Amino acid sequence: MTTTVTAEAHAPEIEDVLSARRVWPALRTVLATLGTAVTVFVLATFATFALGAASGSNPAAVALGEVATQEDIDRLNHVFGLDRPFLVRYSDWISGAVIGDLGSSWFTTIPVADSIAQAFPVSLSIAGGAILLALLFGFAGGTLAAVTRGGVIDRAVTLATTVSATVPAFVAAIALILLFAYAIPIFPVAGYVPPEKDLGAWLLCLVLPSIALSLDAGADIARQLRTSLVGTLQENFTIGARVHGLSPTRIVLRHALPIASTPALSALGVHAPRLIGGAVITEVIFGMPGLGQLANRAALQGDIPVVQGVLLITIAMVVIIGVIINLVIARTGGADRSAA
Repeated sequence: MTTTVTAEAHAPEIEDVLSARRVWPALRTVLATLGTAVTVFVLATFATFALGAASGSNPAAVALGEVATQEDIDRLNHVFGLDRPFLVRYSDWISGAVIGDLGSSWFTTIPVADSIAQAFPVSLSIAGGAILLALLFGFAGGTLAAVTRGGVIDRAVTLATTVSATVPAFVAAIALILLFAYAIPIFPVAGYVPPEKDLGAWLLCLVLPSIALSLDAGADIARQLRTSLVGTLQENFTIGARVHGLSPTRIVLRHALPIASTPALSALGVHAPRLIGGAVITEVIFGMPGLGQLANRAALQGDIPVVQGVLLITIAMVVIIGVIINLVIARTGGADRSAA
């Protein structure tokens, strides 16, 4: 009786210890992921700022013209802050970026943050649409190929992913423009409509650039998922589930797919930088006023603050998506261990 009472009295303490043991690995993963993200962000932005500083662009000389004296150039350089040490300028730039201040354009004097705020939704819409389609096509194709291994659907998916992986995004974009501009004029092939103006038109204008950008990532996700899911469906727990009479659909969707999805999500993490960077290129092909066109105009003018601002936002998008994917993979990995 005494032993039973003692065990019951200490039950809350034991439960707290077990809970702490379960929470600590997850917390450690989150802290490690955030630490890596911050390190990558600082190093990438430092390299970006250093390249801008090493470009040798002199906005004062360009703005004042050939008749400007050296005193005039030095005075304007002081206004731009270009006469300060490099590390001081980087520190001011990155600390300002944290609060949304990216400086002003050297040539238009428009705040860089305002220009990016107008262009960013376009690039984000394309990248988000491409990621969504890549996940949709990749998971649907990989799952169908795995459950029909060796069949006609499996071979068709394998052929489609092989072809998709070999077509660059800009080639696919040009092909889609030619196809839907002349043969099947269903979707708009150029321009951008904000969602607050017309939600339907916004969705339509994103279809072609999102498809062009998602092909490579979708193909890789499908291949990784097929391989992983085929192996998972041969594990003892799935065989036991079939023996106990569970339906094939429930076994695949509820039990096998969550475990087999880790390699596919890892593939998406690898493709995330390409999708973000590809959105900048794809929007130029489709004539969309996003970060790509903004960076292109700024680069031609030598407007370094605008170029650096666009690169900083692009880096931030890549880092944030990477953090989200890593946390999802960590959670899936926890599910794997629990299932085991």
